[in-house]
Amino acid sequence: MPDRRMPVGDVGWDDRGMGGLRSDPKLVTVLGRAFRCLVCDHGLFWSRQVKLSTTSASSFDLVWGNRSATGLICARCGYVHEFAGRERPALWSAKVGYPEGTES
Repeated sequence: MPDRRMPVGDVGWDDRGMGGLRSDPKLVTVLGRAFRCLVCDHGLFWSRQVKLSTTSASSFDLVWGNRSATGLICARCGYVHEFAGRERPALWSAKVGYPEGTES
């Protein structure tokens, strides 16, 4: 399958084949701490809801009943971080910055 990603400057990749990550990437905090990519240490992300699929639900064609998670897609390397707990990540404008009191 051909690679359909298109470079969009130095903030990462825009994968128009997956809904187009056209919005500006955001800063993220998790539990009051600034979040960085676990792969490349970048600090900007796109956010998408993702379905958490289970083998049993897929086997019985009940995928619609699966839970969802927040997926943070690194704007530099494209790694997807998933958060399924009650405490979901908070998104902040890169132009405004993190809220006061955010831990690094």
